[in-house]
Amino acid sequence: MTIHPILLCGGSGTRLWPLSRKSYPKQFARLMGDDSLFQASARRLSGDGFAAPMVLTGEPFRFIVTEQLAQIEQAAAGIVIEPEGRNTAPAILAAALWMIRKDPAALMLVAPSDHVIPDEAGFRATVQAAVPRALAGDLVTFGIAPNRPETGYGYLELAAGADPKASEPQSLARFVEKPDAGRAAEMLAAGNFLWNAGIFLFTAEAAVAAYRDHSPALVAAVEKALDEASEDLGFTRLAPGPWAEAEDISIDYAIMEKSTNLAVMPYSGDWSDLGGWDAVWMESGPDAAGNVCSEHATAIDCNDTLLRSESSAVELVGIGLEDIVAIAMPDAVLVAHKSQAQKVKEAVSALKAKGAPQAVQLPRDYRPWGWYESLVIGRRFQVKRIHVTPGAALSLQSHHHRSEHWIVVEGTAKVTVDDEVKLISENQSVYIPLGAVHRMENPGKVPMVLIEVQTGSYLGEDDIIRYEDIYARS
Repeated sequence: MTIHPILLCGGSGTRLWPLSRKSYPKQFARLMGDDSLFQASARRLSGDGFAAPMVLTGEPFRFIVTEQLAQIEQAAAGIVIEPEGRNTAPAILAAALWMIRKDPAALMLVAPSDHVIPDEAGFRATVQAAVPRALAGDLVTFGIAPNRPETGYGYLELAAGADPKASEPQSLARFVEKPDAGRAAEMLAAGNFLWNAGIFLFTAEAAVAAYRDHSPALVAAVEKALDEASEDLGFTRLAPGPWAEAEDISIDYAIMEKSTNLAVMPYSGDWSDLGGWDAVWMESGPDAAGNVCSEHATAIDCNDTLLRSESSAVELVGIGLEDIVAIAMPDAVLVAHKSQAQKVKEAVSALKAKGAPQAVQLPRDYRPWGWYESLVIGRRFQVKRIHVTPGAALSLQSHHHRSEHWIVVEGTAKVTVDDEVKLISENQSVYIPLGAVHRMENPGKVPMVLIEVQTGSYLGEDDIIRYEDIYARS
């Protein structure tokens, strides 16, 4: 039986600020090795018995999804764009309705795209063991064997007589909210509780039936959003009006806690949702002194500390630290006690309240054609580095308030300025007068990098009039 992976890819990942931000959340970051968490998830749910993944994500990330899948030589069976985040229940329902129209008996494996599961083969074997119950019409959730009294996860209480170490699905008594430390210790000692991984296996038919039974209003809104969806460039855009009427609710509250045809599949291997920097420290394999350091970080007389610099231009040094997390970015630095790692969300809220762009925006801004970053910003000028991937093109555009000067430093650019089209190679430049209709393209097979100098009375990104755009942006 073929399993259809459904990758949920819309979270903001604020607990791993400043590396993870709303503009580029943690699932796309390379936190654990060369692959992003999203790429690792796609690899894990691929191979024999698995179909190409279906991805649910937001508008800003649609081309990041396709690019990162292409980097690992995969392509999505479908990419559904959520107009806004409405939690897991509407997203999973949209996937189930999308799938049921193709095959009601389709077996769906729903998984967040930001989890770490090192033993890919072991996890796939666990999934296969749950298939018979899912094909029989049950809603199977996956439970992780706890190894500590964790307060950051919800729990699953097994029914009387169920085996938390079984190699087949077990009966589930109830879902348990995130506990305090005392209750978490009690549940760990009791031995009949598992962490709620937020991973599910069921047929499209069974899932939609559960939604119709327990959340009919949600079905009406999501079904309409899918019926009125539009297609462009291979993406399915859910209709924003009906989608906004869908309740913002998790799948646990919407159907799982109300259903009787439930089963839980225990998984005893390593697993983490990387829900905070303390989890990143733990999963990164601390050295003999308990330290984890990135390439551009150094620990001197430190213990149980995580030091990460995400820029080759910033060397981070810790001296005499204990139980500290220090994360350095080009535009922001986080220093926290490891026990306070869950309060990073509060820091993001505080930065938003003071209007700091670092709360949500990375210094590197990713676009469908590549990325750019601001190097210097003055009152009437800005200097950017722009990286354009092979074959990509910026929109045909003009500006009301600024002129631009482009200097190619790597590769070759095909440049349009009004009626003139020419190739610009390394160390060559071109001037774009204010109001000129212009475009840059990378016609080569290697990345093209240029330095852009903007001058004018207003330099905001909204000073763009687009005439043509291959990425269907307005």
